Amino acid sequence: MRLFNRQPPSEAQTRTRILQSAQRLFANKGYEGTTTRDLAADAGVAEGTLFRHFSNKKAILVEVATQGWVDILTDLLTELSEMGSYKAVGQVMRRRMLHLRDNADMMRVCFLEAQFHPDLRERIQAEVIGKMTDVAEAFFQTAMDRGVYRQSNPRIVAQVFLGMFAVAGFSQSTLLEEDASPQALLEMAEVLADIFLNGVLNKGE
Repeated sequence: MRLFNRQPPSEAQTRTRILQSAQRLFANKGYEGTTTRDLAADAGVAEGTLFRHFSNKKAILVEVATQGWVDILTDLLTELSEMGSYKAVGQVMRRRMLHLRDNADMMRVCFLEAQFHPDLRERIQAEVIGKMTDVAEAFFQTAMDRGVYRQSNPRIVAQVFLGMFAVAGFSQSTLLEEDASPQALLEMAEVLADIFLNGVLNKGE
């Protein structure tokens, strides 16, 4: 006799589980090194279930990359919109960078696979980066109009700002050791925030 009737996972939950497994496997084994059988087994679903949710393996890759970027940059720009002062942008950068390690697998998939899949790169650019750059550009333009930031090309400033997060997100294999301590991550965030706001030139020179 069963004491509890466990409800089957919803379609949304199954889709989420597939994407989580794909992100982990693509990051560790690579897209080409991961079969749909591997993916189904890791997600705990039948292989046919994958294709009920996604047309093919490439569609899963594209979804992993684009949705991950949407989540990261949406959170970032939400924080920017809620700032009490434009000068607090450094604090926002620090908080967001310290959370980027949580997205290390997604970042690794994007950086490694985009070079082999032009359609993935174009999708990320069209659906995520372009739109987020537009929002960030408007943010920096307003700050310049109010005299908080010095006048400059706001779109380039927005691109640099967002680009710093991309670099920081891949820092485990570029800027920092993979097992970098929270203190090291904080120091990197502090330095990047300072460079963004103040540059590297000695003001006395």
